[in-house]
Amino acid sequence: MLAPLPATPYELAEWKHATVQFNYHISYEGMLYSVPHEYIKHKVEVRVTSNVVEIFYNHTRIASHRRLYGRKGQYSTITEHMPLDHQKYLEWNGDRFRNWAKRMGDSTFHVVNAILTSARVEQQSYRSCMGGF
Repeated sequence: MLAPLPATPYELAEWKHATVQFNYHISYEGMLYSVPHEYIKHKVEVRVTSNVVEIFYNHTRIASHRRLYGRKGQYSTITEHMPLDHQKYLEWNGDRFRNWAKRMGDSTFHVVNAILTSARVEQQSYRSCMGGF
């Protein structure tokens, strides 16, 4: 008469509404989770458990992320969610800018290194470093 128990235990879930921001992310408790860029400015539903953040549009799941904890402002970004012109920036990193600066000279290296270490999130300083490219 009794059916077997499910393979995974039941998890409580919280549902929220969000609007996809211009950077193709939604915010939940200070953390940012990507959504396919086609949904920018759309209203979505967000299902959150202790382990997972799922984003739905018209009752269809469009994104799923491992839930982030810790310091606020962390990003969980899936490359396929990015517009193609943003995907090219993935090849940018601090080492690339530092190597370029070393080739220019010691002074340039010190300035670029200072710019890269000045931001809380290194990627936010890349645009400032681009002035030399």
